[in-house]
Amino acid sequence: MVNRKADAEPTSLRLSMDAKATVKIGNYSRGGKNRVQVHAADHDFHCAQSITPVGILLPAYDELSLYAVSSKVTSDCLVDILTAWWQDNKERFYRVTRLVLNLDNGPESHSRRTQFLSRLVTFVEQTGLILDLAYYPPYHSKYNPIERCWGVLEQHWNGSLLESVDTLMRFAASMTWRGKPPLVHLVAHTYQTGVRLSRKAMSLVETRVCRLAGLEKWFVTIWPSTMNHGTL
Repeated sequence: MVNRKADAEPTSLRLSMDAKATVKIGNYSRGGKNRVQVHAADHDFHCAQSITPVGILLPAYDELSLYAVSSKVTSDCLVDILTAWWQDNKERFYRVTRLVLNLDNGPESHSRRTQFLSRLVTFVEQTGLILDLAYYPPYHSKYNPIERCWGVLEQHWNGSLLESVDTLMRFAASMTWRGKPPLVHLVAHTYQTGVRLSRKAMSLVETRVCRLAGLEKWFVTIWPSTMNHGTL
């Protein structure tokens, strides 16, 4: 219901966001098939580099943006990607006053992750947008629309060797989702893991968060401080 309403409302925009499993860069076999015979390493004890794809999909527009993250995917990383995406698209969606973000309640983005919520409060203040976090419960993350894109990407590069970041980027840029190629970005920033707020700091963040009664973990709204709001 929330998703359908967001897709139908011209002042709302729904985004589906998630990180794919980390991909090791090198001549490593990933179990895929290829028409061309290739020689791949069957051990990866000394993998020097890896990339974690993070995606933002607009289900109503069938538009996909992919971010190749060379660092750990943290709460700060996810919010930085969301912020960068909005900066790139805000003029196009100038009528939008509300974002609905589909998430799967992963460890860096769940609704009790202090740094994630703190950064999102800052995002809301900076953009003036209302932000709804609509989470899929355990064992239902496959229904998050972005998850369908990962299967397409895996099938696209299949048994090819991802021996360099450039190779991975080329494969990502040449896939298509519903007939459209994604916009692909490299995120080379190094993110610090384990960043958390103190209980006192988090109590202040919670004053900016509205949780839906009975579904407090699964549906959260963050309002700009300039807007009046109440309990959901």
